Amino acid sequence: MLVLVNILCGARDAAPARLFHRASVLRSDSREAAQLSVRARAEMDGVERKRTEARRSTMKDSDLQHDSGIPERVTLKKEIGLLSACTIIIGNIIGSGIFISPKGVLEHSGSVGLALVVWVLGGGVAALGSLCYAELGVTIPKSGGDYSYVTEIFGGLVGFLLLWSAVLIMYPTTLAVIALTFSNYVLQPVFPHCVPPYIATRMLSTICILFLTWVNCYSVRLATRIQDAFTVGKLLALGLIITVGLVQICGGHYESLTPQTAFMFNKAPSVGQIALAFLHASFAFSGWNFLNYVTEEVVDPRRNLPRAIYISIPLVTFVYTLTNIAYFSSMSPEELLSSNAVAVTFGEKLLGVFSTLMPISVALSTFGGINGYLFTSSRLCFSGAREGHLPSLLAMIHFKHCTPIPALLVCCSATIVILCIGETHNLINYVSFINYLSYGVTIASLLYYRWKKPNLYRPIKVSLLVPVCYLLFWALLLGFSLHSDPLVCGVGLVIMLTGVPVYFLGVYWKDKPKCIYDFIEWATYLGQRVFFVVFPQIDPIEVAEWTDRSSFTSKASGPL
Repeated sequence: MLVLVNILCGARDAAPARLFHRASVLRSDSREAAQLSVRARAEMDGVERKRTEARRSTMKDSDLQHDSGIPERVTLKKEIGLLSACTIIIGNIIGSGIFISPKGVLEHSGSVGLALVVWVLGGGVAALGSLCYAELGVTIPKSGGDYSYVTEIFGGLVGFLLLWSAVLIMYPTTLAVIALTFSNYVLQPVFPHCVPPYIATRMLSTICILFLTWVNCYSVRLATRIQDAFTVGKLLALGLIITVGLVQICGGHYESLTPQTAFMFNKAPSVGQIALAFLHASFAFSGWNFLNYVTEEVVDPRRNLPRAIYISIPLVTFVYTLTNIAYFSSMSPEELLSSNAVAVTFGEKLLGVFSTLMPISVALSTFGGINGYLFTSSRLCFSGAREGHLPSLLAMIHFKHCTPIPALLVCCSATIVILCIGETHNLINYVSFINYLSYGVTIASLLYYRWKKPNLYRPIKVSLLVPVCYLLFWALLLGFSLHSDPLVCGVGLVIMLTGVPVYFLGVYWKDKPKCIYDFIEWATYLGQRVFFVVFPQIDPIEVAEWTDRSSFTSKASGPL
């Protein structure tokens, strides 16, 4: 009984003890929580102090960098506004094509009227393609154009084949053709009664390319200012041709433009010949997609990129059509076909003592075209190296000028090599075929991306009829071109397909011998020491902005 009482009393006394113990534990927990809170607050204050000190240190460093001319962040600068964006497109399109392609278009179309139709339709096709590129450019906001879009959508091999053909032949060849046109027009007054010497044209072209490569290596702003100024010069030169042509038409000199004469064929052209005429016109319009190569350097690209495209393509189409009408108002088809410098022949017939203005104007126009092609094609090499498809040295920029010097030097070297190879007429055919092939693959990737990621945020969404119509025209054009001139088209395909083994050996094969990696590392280190280049820094705020915008669904984007 006593034992039972003791047990009950012990249990009764133990309850308050347990309560007291719990209270003490709670008090100790609260004390520990308070201590933790004080410690956390102290740590936060310490972090804030460190952040403040870091900001002050950064401000001091930025002041030092400002004094020494070194930028706060080594990256590609956003210095391309709407005006410069328009001049890049117009300047790249209006290079040498309008001064040499009229001969090829007329030769393959067979009549003046059909040649003019080809020029107008060529501008319409370029407009359809540019609408598709506007959607891709704001959906995948990367520099590199076709290559970046195809790599993102179809994968590394297809993207590398476009990169390989572009770096190996397409852009160096286009640069070489424009540079040769520049030297021919500059030397035309010096050799008025004969063709300028081969060595003289090559040397002058090389000097021009080397000088503009230096300009692009030195400053992005200087390169864009040159582009702006020379684009205005191009439009003035073409404006002079158009004005003189309109004066001729008003004076009654339009025999070649009357419907009865314009559609008079000496020989009815085949469908394949018309397709080749479109290829020559496409060479004159090539460059309409080049703003997409420098998307990361455009100020507010989601707004300015499509605006620049919508302004530039109709303007160039209008100017090209009027320029050809002016040519035909004063030159017979036979005279135009026999001329190697159409604009100079035009000036000699109509400008009299001022005829020397025409070769100077054309030379200035092509000079600006070389600058534009160097500026944009170097960004293609830069983007390819950043994706791991080219040596990493090409993805580096100068630590002070923020320009991709190694990529520019590669483009310059490839162009100088191409200068000594091939004849201009055949080079245009190769380039036009590869150009159209890459355009078609890129626009096909737009349709595949719509199917693969239907909910992706697209600030611009074109009607499906636009890419479908472009691809139908593209397939017909390439098919008939291949049937009409299989050798030229076959050479273009072979050049592109030679990139397959290069891709598997250079990119896909990861377990290379150590000596190869050691050599690449040594070459990269040497290049950095020689050119003072480093990898560009990424702006985390800009990356977060693109990521946040891309997370929205496509409901926010309406049809164009």
